[in-house]
Amino acid sequence: MMENCANGSSNCLLAVCLLLLISSSSSSSIRGSPGVTSVDSVSRVEKNRLPSNWDRSRRNLLANGLADTPPMGWNSWNHFNCKIDEKIIKATADFLVSTGLSKLGYTYVNIDDCWAEMARDGKGNLVPKKSTFPSGIKALADYVHSKGLKLGIYSDAGYFTCSKTMPGSLGHEEQDAKSFASWGIDYLKYDNCNNDGTKPTVRYPVMTRALMKTGHPIFFSLCEWGDMHPATWGAKVGNSWRTTNDISDKWDSMVSRADMNEVYAELARPGGWNDPDMLEVGNGGMTKDEYTVHFSIWAISKAPLLLGCDVRNMTKGTMDIIANKEVIAVNQGNHIVLCIYMFILHVHVCMNEILSSLNGGSS
Repeated sequence: MMENCANGSSNCLLAVCLLLLISSSSSSSIRGSPGVTSVDSVSRVEKNRLPSNWDRSRRNLLANGLADTPPMGWNSWNHFNCKIDEKIIKATADFLVSTGLSKLGYTYVNIDDCWAEMARDGKGNLVPKKSTFPSGIKALADYVHSKGLKLGIYSDAGYFTCSKTMPGSLGHEEQDAKSFASWGIDYLKYDNCNNDGTKPTVRYPVMTRALMKTGHPIFFSLCEWGDMHPATWGAKVGNSWRTTNDISDKWDSMVSRADMNEVYAELARPGGWNDPDMLEVGNGGMTKDEYTVHFSIWAISKAPLLLGCDVRNMTKGTMDIIANKEVIAVNQGNHIVLCIYMFILHVHVCMNEILSSLNGGSS
C-alpha cells in the first residue's frame, strides 16, 4: 500500500494518517466519542416528521430539513446489480439492526435500479416488479420503518433507467414523487441515463420541485456523474451530488474517484454533500488495508457512507473497518474536519516530493 502511496495518489498521506487512528482501535472495543452521540441522535429522529421550518422552507427550491450530516446506510447496486428482491432488502435491514450498525448511523436501506416493471399501469404509475417485490414497496417501507430504519429507492431523469429494465421519471416527475411519498420513501437516488438531451440543470430541478410539493421529506441524491460539475449547483437542487463516474472494486478506481472528489471539498456542507459514489468495502476486489484507506478517505471527505457489499455475509475484517466509531465520528462530526482536509490537500505536493526522494526519485 505504501508503494501505491509513493507512486502518486494525492490522498494517500491523508489515508495513512487515518490508518494510525484506525489501527489503534477495533469495532468490538472502541472508546466512545462525542461524534458518535451526534450520529445516534440523528438515527433517532422520528421518521416522516416534517422539520419545524417546513412551511417557511417550502419557499426555497430544496429545503427539506435533511442531511445535516452525510447519509449513512446501504445500497444494493455495487454487489447485487439487478439481482435484488424484497427478501434481500428485509434481510439487510435485519442485519443492520442485529449487528448494531444502525446504532452507528447506518439507517438508510436503499434499493437501486431494476425494482419496477417495464410498463407503467393504466394510470401511468410505476409498478413494483411482481416477481421480486410481490408485497409492494409500501409494505416493504413499513417493514424497514418498523426496524427504525429508512427506505430509499431509485429512478432516473430519463425515459428509462440505466439498466433499461424499467421506466425513468422524465415527464412523470410529479406522479412518481407522489408515489414515492405515498409509499413512505425516505431517499431517492436519481440517475441520468436515457434522457432527452436537455441539461441536468433543467431536468433535475423538476424532480426537486415535485418532491417538495408532496410535503414529505425525501433525501434527494443527484446521480449526474459529475459531468456538469453538480457540486457547483447541486445545493439548491439536492442533498448530495455525484462528483465522479461509477466506482469499481479496484484500488485505481477508488483512488481516482477520491482525487476527482477532492476538487470540490469546500462546497460540501450541512444539507448538501459531495458523493464520490458508494463504498466497495467488503466486495473482495481490494485488500483489507486498501479497503481501510477507502473507508478513511470517504469518511474524512464527508462523503455519504453507503455500504455496497452483501452485509449479510461480511467478514470480521470488513466489520472492523465499517464499524470504527472514531472514523465514523470524523464523517458525522463537526464541519471543521473539511477545513483540515483541505489544508492537508494543499500540503500534499510537498510531502509527495519527500516521498519521491525517499524512493529514489519515483513519483
